[in-house]
Amino acid sequence: MKKILSVAVVLCASLFAFAQETNNVIQTAVPALNIAPDAVGGGMGDIGVATNPDEHSQYWNSSKYAQAKSSAGFAFSFTPWLRSLGVDDIYLGYLSGYYKISDMAGTVSASLRYFSLGDVVLREDLQAIATSVNPYEMTFDLGYSRLLTENFSMGVVLRFIASDLSAKTDENYYTGYAFTADINGFYQLPIDIATGESKFTLGFNLSNIGTKITYDKGENSNFLPTNLKFGLGYFIPFDDYNRLMISAEVNKYLVPTRYSRFAEGFNKDDESTWQMSTDQYNSISSLKGIGLSFCDAPGGFAEEMKEINWAVGLEYAYNEQFFGRVGYYNEAYEKGNRKYFTVGAGFKLSAFKLDVGYVISVAQTNPLDQTLRFSLGFDIDGLKALADRE
Repeated sequence: MKKILSVAVVLCASLFAFAQETNNVIQTAVPALNIAPDAVGGGMGDIGVATNPDEHSQYWNSSKYAQAKSSAGFAFSFTPWLRSLGVDDIYLGYLSGYYKISDMAGTVSASLRYFSLGDVVLREDLQAIATSVNPYEMTFDLGYSRLLTENFSMGVVLRFIASDLSAKTDENYYTGYAFTADINGFYQLPIDIATGESKFTLGFNLSNIGTKITYDKGENSNFLPTNLKFGLGYFIPFDDYNRLMISAEVNKYLVPTRYSRFAEGFNKDDESTWQMSTDQYNSISSLKGIGLSFCDAPGGFAEEMKEINWAVGLEYAYNEQFFGRVGYYNEAYEKGNRKYFTVGAGFKLSAFKLDVGYVISVAQTNPLDQTLRFSLGFDIDGLKALADRE
């Protein structure tokens, strides 16, 4: 168990830097599912549920694929993690792609996500021989999306999750497996204005609905980061070459907290009665946990509102070839205190697109600070056009 905890601490520290200082952080297993994998959304405050469809949409909102202009595309993203702390072997790799069969038949999509926690050295004590392990978290998912009306599409994603935190070095530990699903929708409305055609967008994504995950064959079970995101955007053309996209997004974990008003013997005036027992927490199903997540905070409605994170982002595009992005992400201090600005840039040709995103933390000593993301996307229609020229 010491081995498991030593690895888990590394991961949790990277994602929830201030959990030990704040009040009631919502804790989940496989927190790497919350890391935005691509540099496009990563440059706009980690948002993407209502932005333009692109090759990375599987993570944000797979229903956007049904309204993509190209018939197919794929992309690779790479995020070196915790570089500001001098760590050089923790990273996130993400591969995604889609193929549009037709407007009537719909669009199929898939993605592979691999989060390496690096090379971790484990010892039972100072005199013991060191063991080197390489824990990881991996997901593979398949999606389907389809236009339901001219401007509205919906999609579903089925996801397989594998989480190995100890690399099988502990006889009491097992790799955790889970299955989840996403349900999402995307609406865009063209609006004619004096400078051209603008566009209003709405999107939502209910992600990671499914089983809980266990590392000890059911003795303890852990919630996955079920999340509800809702976003909107507005595209403003200034002329034939310049346009601006403004987007905003809110999200909330649909996971119960251990410090809960439903804890056995709860007394709002006595904080020692707020924490659920391990048995009570383990007995909550994932679906019941979704319901409890809206009303379980010991602080009542005011605390529930603090569980809603928000972000805003801007993207400027010149001739749909050069892109500049900025954004801001905000999480309440009591719920994790992730607060950071992002900047990004992109360059697109007919066949490929290169994007970079960068995080500038507002909260002190936040390991998210100075995180870079790189994405390289390929447009299949553009590749075909290049091949036809030869």
